[in-house]
Amino acid sequence: MNESTPTKGTARWLTPGVLGIGLASLLSDWGHEAATAILPAFLASLGAPAYALGVIEGVSDGLSTFAKLAGGWIADRPHLRKAASVAGYLDTALSTCAYAFAHSWPAVLVLRALGWMGRGNGPSRDVLLSSAVVPEQIGRAFGFERAMDSAGAVAGPLCAAALIGALGTRGVLKWTFVPGTLAALAFLFLVPGSEKPTHRAPHGFASSLKKLSPRFRRFLVGVFAHGAGDFAPTLLILRAAQVLAPRVGTVRAAVLSVGLYTFHNIVNAAVSYPAGALGDRIHKRGILAVGYAMEALMCAGFIFAPPTLAMLSLLFALAGIHGAIKQSLEKSLAAELLPEETRGSGFGVLAAVNGIGDLVSSVVVGVLWSSVGAAAGFIYAGLLTFSGAALIYFYL
Repeated sequence: MNESTPTKGTARWLTPGVLGIGLASLLSDWGHEAATAILPAFLASLGAPAYALGVIEGVSDGLSTFAKLAGGWIADRPHLRKAASVAGYLDTALSTCAYAFAHSWPAVLVLRALGWMGRGNGPSRDVLLSSAVVPEQIGRAFGFERAMDSAGAVAGPLCAAALIGALGTRGVLKWTFVPGTLAALAFLFLVPGSEKPTHRAPHGFASSLKKLSPRFRRFLVGVFAHGAGDFAPTLLILRAAQVLAPRVGTVRAAVLSVGLYTFHNIVNAAVSYPAGALGDRIHKRGILAVGYAMEALMCAGFIFAPPTLAMLSLLFALAGIHGAIKQSLEKSLAAELLPEETRGSGFGVLAAVNGIGDLVSSVVVGVLWSSVGAAAGFIYAGLLTFSGAALIYFYL
């Protein structure tokens, strides 16, 4: 066992590895979320067409999914895990900062795609995180990492808003190099590498997939069913703006909707660690099913509840709690279901399934929203997310 890994007799869960990974997530998200917040304005300054942002995000997310599959294969090789993780953080930092030197939206597309491929370090990071604590504390570890990540998602846009007046969009983009690089350094100096393997990793990716247990495959069915209805939270911002505009005006509705999304991220950050810690005490499957079902409840609220600011705040809070439970419990439950020799590949497949589900949900909900109405999109999303909850609870 690695000397830094706690033994079962110790109660300490905040090991150097957990702290280092948490700080890396906080700082990396701080940087690239600051860039994401000003990306629409930056693209507009370049004269980019309206569809450019959608193309950039879609291509980047697609490449990220494939990168995580490849990253899972790398993560099954312990000697590569730490190097792959640090390289991924550096890739994100450099590519995000490089937006500042772009003079056309296709250049931003290439840089964003390269940076999002750095997210292929996720499986290596997750394996190192799961091995940094004893099995009884995995929920706490993943909950802490998600809380730090969500805190970065709050700090990034706020920091961008504070700096843009003094630095301009290009200046803010250059500034993102600072937290991005600090993320890589935190990982490099605080997170220990893996111990020498006691087993031989499967030679090929197909071999790794064959070793995934039937129970983990059933888990993926539930994850995909939920993910196929788990649409991008930007649609919540759009819906909030739509329902508030007749009451408060378009400009104020836009401001309030962004404020609601910030509130959503704060709730997510606040609930992530308690959700993971609760999962260590109570069966993770049941808590994850409840978290999935919360999104179905939120969708019902957007259909039937009165469109007041108080009700919208409650619905955004539900969305934040759902996200916290999902992000903390999915990976910690996966770690319990995966054998050590294929844990990296399993995390990679989990990330890919989630990525494909996100694509399906965003496309289907968007089409239903545009062609039938917002209620149709929420009905579809509610049915799929509730089916995911049922599959996780009864089928796993």
